[in-house]
Amino acid sequence: MTQAQQVLVLWDIDRTLLYVGDIDRQVYRETFAEVVGRPAEHLPARGTGVTMPLAIRSLLIDNGVLEADVAALLPRMVELLPKQLASHTQDLREQGVLMPGAIAALRAVHDHPNFIPTAVTGNLKPNALLKLAAFELDGLLDTEIGGFASDDHHRPALVAVAQTRAEAKHGRAFNRSNTVIIGDSLEDVRTGLEGGAPVIGVASGKTTAAELAEAGADLVLDSLSDVSRVLDGISELTTTSGRS
Repeated sequence: MTQAQQVLVLWDIDRTLLYVGDIDRQVYRETFAEVVGRPAEHLPARGTGVTMPLAIRSLLIDNGVLEADVAALLPRMVELLPKQLASHTQDLREQGVLMPGAIAALRAVHDHPNFIPTAVTGNLKPNALLKLAAFELDGLLDTEIGGFASDDHHRPALVAVAQTRAEAKHGRAFNRSNTVIIGDSLEDVRTGLEGGAPVIGVASGKTTAAELAEAGADLVLDSLSDVSRVLDGISELTTTSGRS
């Protein structure tokens, strides 16, 4: 990587930077009950990384909502979900935890003169901002140029969303040669493979290092604790991508 090259670093949030335990699932329960009018018996699987609109769709279908009714109920749940999460702001602070090395790694990327950190996440943007703010991480990411489930329910499409926003702000094109994803799930890997960005997999979630590597992650770390390895990995992957 040349000194002048800027690199767009796309951070996943849940189980990569922080973990909010059962709060997301409680918010799904509350939102479903308010919109549908009865309790949800089945909740979305944990740690998959799928976008919230897809998780909500599965929540509705798995709990017996007719396909014909999903189109009307899903946008209502998408609108209500951030409001429900906001009511749990104190719970986020008290029950949530930062992943090992998250703050140091985020700060190092933020302070690097050539790296532009933002988020690409399955969270709706308001939910992502609430979580980041609860842990005082929002100042270490430029969330104006990120990609969120509010933008597109198809997660690989969020790479181009973030790249387009970054280009508009910084006046240079971003593509596979100068973009890196950092995430913990198979969905993060798929996002890179299909969206066009090398992936640093972090085995801090439900997916093992071996599973991340087998899925196609370009580099796999056990955690973010080795900050130098994180920085070196970003540089190595963008140098390699630039030559390919």
